[in-house]
Amino acid sequence: MVILGIDPGYAIVGWGLVEYNNNSFRPIRYGAVTTDAEMDFNLRLKVIYDDVSEIIKTFKPDALAIERLYFTTNQKTAIMVAEARGVTLLAAQQNNLPIFEYTPLQVKTAVTGYGKAQKPQVMEMTRRLLNLQTVPKPDDTADALAIAITHCQAAGSELRSKLYREGNI
Repeated sequence: MVILGIDPGYAIVGWGLVEYNNNSFRPIRYGAVTTDAEMDFNLRLKVIYDDVSEIIKTFKPDALAIERLYFTTNQKTAIMVAEARGVTLLAAQQNNLPIFEYTPLQVKTAVTGYGKAQKPQVMEMTRRLLNLQTVPKPDDTADALAIAITHCQAAGSELRSKLYREGNI
């Protein structure tokens, strides 16, 4: 199973492709879609959509795992990230890619075993699980890989696999 993990944003969209087979992880490719702050916001959305669509078409993952948004302060930023997230979801939907959402708590728990883990702990465990020499940069890329790992862990459960095969999730 190959999972495309996405850490949504509008300046930086982290992405990572992880293969999960026999309880082991293998990074396939990872990176970030970046947009310039001086660029018109609607054009930024188009760049994100086009680049994510190209990643999906090139690597043909089995599913997309994306972080569920959670904001408590800056509403303007939240709306802009939600719009960028929306074009990512549209790219997945138009390519018939199943979409799965995970909260930050679920990601921390899946990767470290502890829901209150700090960001550096999650990044280091992601590096270890994928046998990487260094933690991927930017941080959004490491986060995307952690989200992909989270889906692999969740999809690896017997119930989740059964529901997935039957098309119920």
